[in-house]
Amino acid sequence: MDQNSTPYLDALVALAKTNPGRFHIPGHKGGAGADPGLREAVGDAALRLDFPSGVEGIDVGPDPLDLPFQQSQELAAEAWGARRSWFLVNGASGGNHAICMALAHLGDRAIVQRNVHSSVIDGLVLSGLRPTFLAPEIDDELGVAHCLTVDALEAALREQPDVVAVFAVSPTYFGAVANIGGLASVAHAHDVPLVVDESWGAHLAFSDRLPANALACGADVVLNSVHKLGGSMTQSAILHLGADEEHPDGRIDGRIVDRSVTLVESTSPSAILSVSLDAARRQNAISGPALLSETIDSLTELRQEIREIPGLDVLGKEITAAASVFAWDPLRVSIDVRGTGTTGNRIAKYMREEHDIWFELYAENVVVAVFGIGEKVAETGARLIAGLRDAVAELQTEPDDPKAPFAPPPPWGPTVMTPRAAFLGPQETVPFDDAEGRIAAESLAAYPPGVPNVLPGERLSRATLDFIADSLAHGGQVRGASDRTLSTIRVVIE
Repeated sequence: MDQNSTPYLDALVALAKTNPGRFHIPGHKGGAGADPGLREAVGDAALRLDFPSGVEGIDVGPDPLDLPFQQSQELAAEAWGARRSWFLVNGASGGNHAICMALAHLGDRAIVQRNVHSSVIDGLVLSGLRPTFLAPEIDDELGVAHCLTVDALEAALREQPDVVAVFAVSPTYFGAVANIGGLASVAHAHDVPLVVDESWGAHLAFSDRLPANALACGADVVLNSVHKLGGSMTQSAILHLGADEEHPDGRIDGRIVDRSVTLVESTSPSAILSVSLDAARRQNAISGPALLSETIDSLTELRQEIREIPGLDVLGKEITAAASVFAWDPLRVSIDVRGTGTTGNRIAKYMREEHDIWFELYAENVVVAVFGIGEKVAETGARLIAGLRDAVAELQTEPDDPKAPFAPPPPWGPTVMTPRAAFLGPQETVPFDDAEGRIAAESLAAYPPGVPNVLPGERLSRATLDFIADSLAHGGQVRGASDRTLSTIRVVIE
């Protein structure tokens, strides 16, 4: 197949140029009826491409395999090394929902890495899968979560012989890449498919200077959130199915995955998001090796400049010394701030307010900057360096309260209900401080380190409640709560 081509993008551009009579949705009619401010912001060209699905000869027709939309998905499958690929316009989150629905056809139990994305938990609620959670390795010094170890997965599969899948995360927010080959071998030895949330690794397939991508390492289902670092538009992603010599048709039926994707996706998918995937695939496949090599070289220099700022260090290949970390993704610049006398939370807040610089993630000991394919690091990096120098100098001299360490995360509470039963069952709202001993009906994840502390169906302990409150007191964040102030929490009525 010709990776230089963009069948879906080209088809929509050609259609827009014919100036068709638009007696269909969307109501802005290709921009003519759009708000002037929107037209000025995004441009008439983008609005003209905003076609609905169901266009004859483009995404529907007598031969679906010969349509531009399907051709673009086939090009994506070839580029990433998949058996089949689906464009997603509700992000990798929708892909996780679809995967859980597809796996529920095979059984009702799965092994799930504890620090999976919250959308996996949502997928468990939707599908009714019963999870056995497996802890990732935790870096106690930095307070961040790494990956699953092969030994831990082997032990879990021996204890749970009836699971239908294993859910793993790689790379992590901090650039740690798991031993996907080892995890896949263990899972396959138990005849269990390996599902990898590779949202942060869509670029890995396109440079031999990066770790191999999950599909190349034997994963059975892989999610790529291409918009993160791969150049497509926000909310666009791709779901891939893999295969191997033993199972050339895969361990999961693609027809069931297709039905599941259709079940959870919008019936009005955005053509603009899909064409951005088509274009991003071409850029990665054709120009990716050169662009990524340039970015990697520039980031090597940037890391050295950061290390020259007093009190700062940068995570690098040394994180592969951890048992669960097989390799490292250099497009993440994870900055260790422990030597500054202040916290990552304060540095991030200062740089946002004083320099209009926004980090992808920040915690007590680290701030994380991410860099995408084709980014001009010499320009963006100079701004980052200037902001870091100022923040470190200013916050070191501020008469802030003495820095107290975060409390270590406590053990998880016992799981007494499935996430689905807890989320959908009878529940009530109680004061957060009075929730000890109750069964949670929602999930809570304190940052740092980002591993969920509470999931629907788990009984709340005093230690867990105190840890979450302590994290907030230190300027941390908690994700997943329906009450963002955490004055209250939803619990099951028993």
